[in-house]
Amino acid sequence: MKMETNLIIAADKLIALALEEDIKSGDITTDLLIPQDAETSAFILAKAEGIVAGLPVAEMVFKSLKESIEWLPEMEDGAKVTQKTLIARIKGSHRAILTGERTALNFLQRMSGIATLTSKYVEALAGYKTQILDTRKTLPAHRLLDKYSVKMGGGTNHRIGLYDMVMIKDNHIKVAGGITKAVSQIRGKIQPGIKIEVETSNLGEVKEAIECSADIIMLDNMTTEMMRDAVQIIGGKAKSEASGSIKIDRLKEIAETGVDFISIGALTHSVNALDIGMYIDD
Repeated sequence: MKMETNLIIAADKLIALALEEDIKSGDITTDLLIPQDAETSAFILAKAEGIVAGLPVAEMVFKSLKESIEWLPEMEDGAKVTQKTLIARIKGSHRAILTGERTALNFLQRMSGIATLTSKYVEALAGYKTQILDTRKTLPAHRLLDKYSVKMGGGTNHRIGLYDMVMIKDNHIKVAGGITKAVSQIRGKIQPGIKIEVETSNLGEVKEAIECSADIIMLDNMTTEMMRDAVQIIGGKAKSEASGSIKIDRLKEIAETGVDFISIGALTHSVNALDIGMYIDD
């Protein structure tokens, strides 16, 4: 799958940092064992079941070391893999392939892990209108890569950062002196098209957020019954988002309340890397 330009730029910067961190003055093991002009072929294999994501990033890693590297993907990002699924083949500089192996796999394993975990949450909501949202709880500087991976797993991106949507949380409300004051202070100053989301923790705050014409109302750490009441109060006047350390076994009961979104920070802050390996052809 082709990546967007801003994602390519973000990946390029991260790859440069990662390779500098790993290589520094040189890959002494590979450089002392492998002749400079030697070529080889290798393959990347899934060692567990999941959703692959990050193939274009892995390709960028190898090609940043040697532009002539031939990258031959066997599938696209977002595809399901099982143990021993062939993901990609690589041909070219033996040194570049060995030197780039760990960095490429680090990106690929993390991104695939995020996509895999996201897919499990999305599959748990099959048949419901409720969508799974990510959060800003991403690995620092990896925001766009993490959120891209969520999309590959079938999830939906929330705001990218602090700049593309207003999120009035409890600390903002406290400083402003209430939801109404916070919303009114912001509404007249933001650019057209910027949505306003308000965090609420009880039904009184939900009613106040509706009266302020908030675009999205976060139902934070509410019981399922309270969420159901909140959705009835909202009555389609705004979008609703359930939030607050929600586990996968609660998804269906929360979706049955009628909420539009469930945000899951664990998609990106507690991900387990998908087991993927690279092997030189015999």
